[in-house]
Amino acid sequence: MKHRMDDEPAPQALTPGERYVKPRIKKQLDKAARDAALADIDPDRKIVAQLKSDEDDSVLGPLLNLPVGSTIQQLADIVNQLLQNEDPLPYAFFVDSKELSSTIHEDIIVNQGKSSEEMITITYRPQAVFKVRTVTRCSSSLNGHTEAILIASFSPDGSMLATGSGDTTIRIWDLNTETPRHTLQGHTNWVQMLAWSPDAKMLTSGSMDKTIRIWNPKTGKAMGDALKSHTQLITGLAWEPLHLNAQCNRFASSSKDQSIKIWNAITRQVIITMTSHTAPVTCIKWGGSGLLYSASRDKTVRVWDSKDGKLVRVLEGHGHWVNSLAVSSEFLVRTGGWDHTSKKFENAEEAHQAAVERYNSNKGTGPERLASCSDDFTIFLWTPETSKKPIARMTGHMQLVNHISFSPDGRTLASASFDKSVKLWDGFTGKFLDTLRGHVGAVYQVTFSSDSRQVLSGSRDSTLKVWDLKTRKLKMDLPGHADEVFSVDWSPGGDKVASGGKDRVVKM
Repeated sequence: MKHRMDDEPAPQALTPGERYVKPRIKKQLDKAARDAALADIDPDRKIVAQLKSDEDDSVLGPLLNLPVGSTIQQLADIVNQLLQNEDPLPYAFFVDSKELSSTIHEDIIVNQGKSSEEMITITYRPQAVFKVRTVTRCSSSLNGHTEAILIASFSPDGSMLATGSGDTTIRIWDLNTETPRHTLQGHTNWVQMLAWSPDAKMLTSGSMDKTIRIWNPKTGKAMGDALKSHTQLITGLAWEPLHLNAQCNRFASSSKDQSIKIWNAITRQVIITMTSHTAPVTCIKWGGSGLLYSASRDKTVRVWDSKDGKLVRVLEGHGHWVNSLAVSSEFLVRTGGWDHTSKKFENAEEAHQAAVERYNSNKGTGPERLASCSDDFTIFLWTPETSKKPIARMTGHMQLVNHISFSPDGRTLASASFDKSVKLWDGFTGKFLDTLRGHVGAVYQVTFSSDSRQVLSGSRDSTLKVWDLKTRKLKMDLPGHADEVFSVDWSPGGDKVASGGKDRVVKM
């Protein structure tokens, strides 16, 4: 029988995590230990971690003994190997809702003060494979409007930009040359609303003159006369998503006259009129599930079946006017079959098929989520398909919340408020993530880049600001406007940002 010499170290028992780690993952852990030694961190110091999916809270693999020098890339390699991804995906990692940005040692032990003795749960989240470059400069200032620009909107395929103004006109801009393509004239009062059909072949505009007009953006010509059915100014326009309707012929409008109407764009007739709000309707959204959502000054959000106009449920909870709505599938609904590659489709059927596939593969597993913001300084998060009870009531803003926006992946919600701040919230739970401070005036609008990694805000202080979602810090300050910025939009391809405001200039 062999006796152990006194100066021999006692054999260490293997943890379950080490016992079942695949050889390739073991290689990653050894590399992390070597990197830690190079970075002057104790290479033998480890933490016990459990990887967990952000989508469904499922646990991935066994407990792992991770060297504290492990980097984000090494964690991503481990996740890709455990999931057996043939094409490795980029991942973001979180501990207690805080995103990791460098090493476990720096992010978890130094910054969060965690002990290496405790078991840490690291949540992983897949990210967009492509990456949007930060907007850094103004490439052109487009003059032409003679009054304030109230809305700017990119087409679903990202090839055109439309702007609506207080001068009663709409302008279509060519994005390749950054020059005006058409001036659309016909309205007799401010143009406050614009909505592109999901196949980018039609543009609808709503005005304070109580009418809606349909335009052909390619020719700049009106498709028939103004649609007159509402008795007050138009407050919202939304098209039926492409994955639900290959013909792209139905859109909805809302008005200060308390009604919502669904139109056939080809026959130019009202198909359905929905009246149940008791005060002006402020915003409408057409969800990816086929439901239509309307917000009103009567403090409620109403959910409608878009097939027959039946009221499905009333969402109550706000104590003041509801200003804006955001839907978790909004980016998919807006862009239809197009993605960041700007591909071309041969016919309508091909575009419809691409939209169906894209929606089904990106919508996620749970029900569609809806967020509503109000003059009562709060935001509510709902699942209107299944319940009229909110998931969360989000408080923290000190003044009215003017606009909200979901990230394209539906995981983050950004809110713009008159308290000069932008706040970030978890898109699934409504949990508060961070406050982005830097504006010195009310923030009017927020929008995300198509890779969900950056958020853009436009403010009364005449600036736009780009924020990094990973560091939650200001990434780029974009001055240049001479007055308040009313509207901002980030193109679906991620390559351009447009803004317009009181100074009557469109900036790209």
